[in-house]
Amino acid sequence: MGKVQRIIERQTGSLGKRVIIVVLGGALLVQPIASILPGVGQTAFIESTQAAASDPVLKLSQQTYVTAGAKRLDYVFHTTRGSSKAQTDVHVIEIDLTNPYVSLNAMSGRNNSIGQVNTILNMTKENGAVAAINADVFVMGNEGAPLGGQVASGMFMSSPAKLKGMYAFSLSKDRKPMIDNYTFEGLVTAADGSTFPLEGLNQSAYVPETTGTNFSHVNKMYIYTSAWGGAERPKNSGSTPTEVLVRNGIIEEISIDKAIAGQAPADGYIIRAHGIAANFVKERLQIGQSIAADYSLVSQTTGSKVDPASFEMMAGGHTLLVNGGAAATYSRDITGVSGNSYTSRSGIGYSKDGTKVYLITSERYGSNTGVSLKELQQIMVQLGVYKGVNLDGGGSTTMIERPLGSSALQLAHSTQYGSTQRSVANGIGVFTTAPKGTLKGISVSGSKVMLIGQKSSYSIKGYDTYYNPFEIENGSAIWSSEKAIGTFQGSEFTATKAGKTTLSVKSGDISTKQDIEVIGKDQIASLSIDTAAGVLAKGATVSVPLTMKLKNGNTYKLSGDSVKWEFVGFTAVQNGDSLTVQSVNAGTSTGYAIARYDGYPAMIPFTQGEAVSTFEDFEKSTYPITSQVTPAETVGSVNLVSDFPGQTSAKALKLDYDFTNGTGTKASYAVFNSNGRAIEGSPISMTVDLYGDNSLNWVRAEFIDADGKAQLLDLAKQLDWTGWKNVKVNLSSAGMKFPVKLKRIYIVTIAEGQDERAASGSIGLDNMKLQYSPTVAVDSNTKVVMTVGKTAASVNGKAIKLDSAPIVLNGTTYVPVRFVSDAMGSKLLFNGKTGQVTVLRGNKLMEMTLGKKDLILNGVQQSSEVTPIVRNNRTLIPVRLFSEKLGLKVGYDGKAKKITID
Repeated sequence: MGKVQRIIERQTGSLGKRVIIVVLGGALLVQPIASILPGVGQTAFIESTQAAASDPVLKLSQQTYVTAGAKRLDYVFHTTRGSSKAQTDVHVIEIDLTNPYVSLNAMSGRNNSIGQVNTILNMTKENGAVAAINADVFVMGNEGAPLGGQVASGMFMSSPAKLKGMYAFSLSKDRKPMIDNYTFEGLVTAADGSTFPLEGLNQSAYVPETTGTNFSHVNKMYIYTSAWGGAERPKNSGSTPTEVLVRNGIIEEISIDKAIAGQAPADGYIIRAHGIAANFVKERLQIGQSIAADYSLVSQTTGSKVDPASFEMMAGGHTLLVNGGAAATYSRDITGVSGNSYTSRSGIGYSKDGTKVYLITSERYGSNTGVSLKELQQIMVQLGVYKGVNLDGGGSTTMIERPLGSSALQLAHSTQYGSTQRSVANGIGVFTTAPKGTLKGISVSGSKVMLIGQKSSYSIKGYDTYYNPFEIENGSAIWSSEKAIGTFQGSEFTATKAGKTTLSVKSGDISTKQDIEVIGKDQIASLSIDTAAGVLAKGATVSVPLTMKLKNGNTYKLSGDSVKWEFVGFTAVQNGDSLTVQSVNAGTSTGYAIARYDGYPAMIPFTQGEAVSTFEDFEKSTYPITSQVTPAETVGSVNLVSDFPGQTSAKALKLDYDFTNGTGTKASYAVFNSNGRAIEGSPISMTVDLYGDNSLNWVRAEFIDADGKAQLLDLAKQLDWTGWKNVKVNLSSAGMKFPVKLKRIYIVTIAEGQDERAASGSIGLDNMKLQYSPTVAVDSNTKVVMTVGKTAASVNGKAIKLDSAPIVLNGTTYVPVRFVSDAMGSKLLFNGKTGQVTVLRGNKLMEMTLGKKDLILNGVQQSSEVTPIVRNNRTLIPVRLFSEKLGLKVGYDGKAKKITID
């Protein structure tokens, strides 16, 4: 997330150098995985009111071991914000510094370099750690060097930037934890005794806060060592370098107004100077002369100089959060980190006796709301933190763990983008030096929450007396379940009905158990089919993925084969996420497909015909289509062409891209009509002829909905073909509020795995069409008249005799549901076994159960004060449900006891 507001600025001035907007540590995108723009400047956090949180409670939900001296603890943080209750998951790795086998160390970049961002998972693998969290803030768009000081295994890797109130976490050589605010102080001494101050070590360009200038490297002198991995020293500095190569204390090369080629040697360093500092080099330094560089850190708490070599490790952070076991006054402005907003957070702290270190993350994904910095303070205090500091959060928040018994590393919880990790500056790793112990126990690997019909394979993994992996044989394991909510076939469990059970496994003399839960209908808050409607014609196919939201806030995506299907007015076959119409009943104009999960319903109507409209074929475009790229180093263009291989139209849109230069996520956009082209009505889908270049890059479309929210939809998750292909985007399942605009279509490559995708190429767009479902017809001309206590009724003036008369019971008027449904052109389904009454009208489904007040309307569970009843073997429902839920107009004449429905 954006870290220092002043740094989110454009470096400008009279220097004449091209520089870029820099954004710290995570101002990427709101949408999953991206970290994918749609554009520079959007932030990955939820804006919120600043209502004070109250009644915060941190409850431990589970705990396990990572290794000897390192425990993984999971909590749920409950609080009240304004008048609303909120909760979020909090994850902690607790380090016991009295255990000699566990240690902490800073990790950074690729192969432990400064100036090459990397994911925390990759850093953890490369360094051999068993767990880790992200650490320091950094300038996005540059190399990504940390803004705080870094020491790894006693080696000074980078100096702290000239920023106010930035605290860092460190461990001394004797394993004492500290959190303090440090500045850097250094001096270069020439052979003639003249000196010049050093500004820093291995730093990216940034905007200082304490020097009175907006340019970190102008008129300054820096040292770059072999730890620097950036391609430049540094990029976007707004200054021309003069550089000096020093090896073993002797000047070997001086390059005036030009960078020295290559990296700094392992037995030396490169001095980088500009302006006044460059004049010192030109006037005072000569090849072959000796030179000395001395530097130290200065504690802003004590004023004392500190040798960086006295630390075993150090990683920078942001504001101080906890001091003396209580919430501290923020040491710097928290606006840049959206401190009052609820988002993912990372932090680190230690106990009063200095024996415990807490690596802390809070989650904002799915039903998790994230926390504000004030709430993170409350969490730290409840954990027992004596002194704690905020680390980079938002999209950067990442925790990696090696699950008990496993040798593989994994995300400990979802990032703000799900499973996608942002590449960051550095992290703090947990390491073990424990010897191999004897087998202590086994752990179970497999799903803990399942859906009915789902299969899950389970395995066991052993761990030794130091909680490190111990290889065991899975083939002899015997599996069983305490309750019959599923069946085992070997180690594969198939869930057959809802409920909770305990799985037991035994291998030799060691056994263990794992609780699992199979989700049932009583836990569901809503179930929806992610498509608005289908076409009622033989052979027509519609995509029917489903979304299920539970009462606890968790959301699941279901495939079409996760539910049982019921078809009204036609027959169809289901295959994966698709339904294909086989036949249509005679006289049917509207059909219904009902999906049931454990009996809980969701429905889409099927109507005759589908309207198709051409949105853009590029033959006579009357508005501008322009190019846009990010970051600034990316090259891109858009053109109307007629020479694509296999092109059948006169014109198609060609989108070129070159991702060779720059770092991080890169994208090339085709922007429609500057701010977007309006789409008429509410289409259910869009089809596009897409020319692929087999680059394995990602193609997306950005829509702006009626609320002004950006909605990013995939045209191709991976361009794994060459030539033209018709692709379809499901618009009805995106949750967009219509009307919408198509703002831009773009090709993008994320930072992770860029070397596996083509860096340059071209894609084509043509024949963009919108598909609309026809309006579901409802009978709006029928009028029904009934009288309480009488079986005589009329439909459009025609007399009808009822099997059961309307009644008034406890002030509620009940009417025969089948008669009213049939008269109004609705469909009625009744399940005698379950007592379920289902009414289908237009695009609405209402389902009630005899004796129960809850009802389901269009897949959403609602409460009602009244229930359906049975009289004379006929089902009656409260008449007001027809008006409130199905949109019918109901009238009642109290004197005549006459009921009218139309």
